[in-house]
Amino acid sequence: MCGVVGIVSKTFVNQALFDALTVLQHRGQDAAGIVTARDGHFFMRKSTGLVHDVFRAHHLKRLTGTMGIGHVRYPTAGSHSSAEAQPFYVNSPYGIVLAHNGNLTNAGELGRRLLKDDLRHMNTGSDTEVLLNVFAHELQKLGRLTLTADDIFTAVRGVHHRCRGGYAVASLINGYGVVGFRDPNGIRPLVLGRRDTAQGTDYMIASESAALEVLGFTLMRDVGPGEAVTIDREGHLHACQCADSPRRVPCIFEYVYFARPDSVFEGVSVYQSRLRMGSKLADKILRERPDHDIEAVIPVPDTSLPSALRLATRIGVRFCEGFVKNRYIGRTFIMPDQWQRALSVKRKLNPIRSEFNGKAVLLVDDSIVRGTTSRQIIQMARDAGARKVYFASAAPPVRHPNVYGIDMPSTGELIAYRRSESEVERKIGADWLVYQDLEDLKDSISAGNPALTSFDCSVFDGRYVTADIDQAYIDRLAATRRGGATGKIACPPVDENGRTLKGLHTYL
Repeated sequence: MCGVVGIVSKTFVNQALFDALTVLQHRGQDAAGIVTARDGHFFMRKSTGLVHDVFRAHHLKRLTGTMGIGHVRYPTAGSHSSAEAQPFYVNSPYGIVLAHNGNLTNAGELGRRLLKDDLRHMNTGSDTEVLLNVFAHELQKLGRLTLTADDIFTAVRGVHHRCRGGYAVASLINGYGVVGFRDPNGIRPLVLGRRDTAQGTDYMIASESAALEVLGFTLMRDVGPGEAVTIDREGHLHACQCADSPRRVPCIFEYVYFARPDSVFEGVSVYQSRLRMGSKLADKILRERPDHDIEAVIPVPDTSLPSALRLATRIGVRFCEGFVKNRYIGRTFIMPDQWQRALSVKRKLNPIRSEFNGKAVLLVDDSIVRGTTSRQIIQMARDAGARKVYFASAAPPVRHPNVYGIDMPSTGELIAYRRSESEVERKIGADWLVYQDLEDLKDSISAGNPALTSFDCSVFDGRYVTADIDQAYIDRLAATRRGGATGKIACPPVDENGRTLKGLHTYL
C-alpha cells in the first residue's frame, strides 16, 4: 500500500507536499519522494526512509514550483531498492513523472510488450515504471506539440485498455500540470479537494481525505472509478470518465486497517464504519456466548480502538487501554520482512499489568493476517497476569493473497489459510477466538452509503474483481516475495555527481 498526492497552487507547493506526505506516512514507510515543476524543469528528491528523514530543509528549498506530486511507498513484491522509490520519470514525450498506489496484475506482460512493440526499456522491476511508460506511449501516439485535457483523457483511455489491476495515479506533465486517475474498478482510493485563497483556487488529489483536511482543502468528491482529472498550470480543473465499463468496487481492507480513521472514502467515514464493526462483533459475541465471563475489553492499538470501544459498550463490559504503544515504531503489518515484524511487536507494545492481573480479558484487533503479532500479544497478556485471554478480530479470516497492492502475496504466510477458526484459535494461543462475519463487515461500511454495495473482498473470499487471477499468478507472486529483489537491474536516474537527463534535477 502506498500514498500519493498532487497539488496545483498559486504559490510554491514544496511545504504542502511534504505536509501531505507526513499525513499519509502510515500508508508507506519504505521510501518517499517529491517532484515539483517550474519554468519547464522538474526538481526531484526521493530516497528510502520516512518522510522527515528523506526531506531536510535544504531539499525542500530546492523543490521550487507551484505544482508537484509526492509519494510514500511500501513495497509489495519484496524489493526495497532505493531505485524503486517514486515518483518515476521519463523525458519523452514532454517530460512526465508519475507515482501510483496499487499493483498492475499484468505488469510482466506489459513490460515485454513495451520493449518489443513500443521500444521502451524498463530500468527497474517496478510496475510503476511500466505504468508510466504505458501512459507516456499513449501520449506520444497522439503526436501533439501542446497537450489539451482531451488529449490526456484519450491517453488515459489507452492506459485502461492495456493495464489491469488496481491503481490510483498522480502524474505531473511538463508544461501542462497534474493528472490523477483511478482504475476502472475503483479498487484503490483517490480523492479530490479544493482550497480558495486570496491568490485564487488551489486543487489537490490524494489517497486520503485526511491529507486534504490537514492542508485546509475541502473534500469535493472521490475521483470516480475509471475517471481522470487534470489540473493545468493555470489552475483549471477538468474531469472525464475514461473507462468503458467502470464499476465501484473499493478495497474493503482500507476501512478495516489501512486508512486513517479521520478519512472519508466513497462517502463513508472510516471511523464510523469501524464503530459499526464493533457493534456487529458485539452482537455476534452475545449470540454465541450470552453468558460470557469477559471482565475487560482491551484494544490492540491503534486501528481497532473504535471497534473495541463500541463492542465494550454494547456488551456492557469495562473498556480499558491495556497496552501502551511506542509511537516511534512503524506499523508492523507493512514492515518488509517477518524478522523485523516479530522484533518490533515487543518494542512497540507494553502491557499495563493492573489491567490484566487475574482478569478474563477480550483483546480486539482489526484483523489477523500472519498471526505472529496476535500470538505475541496474547502471550504478553498472559505474562501480565491475565486469567483468560479471548481474542476478537473486527475482520473475517484472511485466507487469500491480495494482488492489488497489499503485501499479502503468499498464502503460506496467512495463518487462516486452510485452517478452521478453531485451528487458528489454538495456533495463536487464545482461549476463544471470534471473527467478524463478512456480510456484517460489508454492512458496517455500506450503512454509511447505501449506494455502496460492492467491495473487493478478495483477501476474505478469494474472488478477484479483475477476473484475471489464477493459481499460476499467485505462485509467481509468492516466488517473487521469497526471492526479495526482482532480479532486474535497478539503477538510479542520476550519477554520483547528480547529473541527470536534461530537465530533471535530483537533490540527493
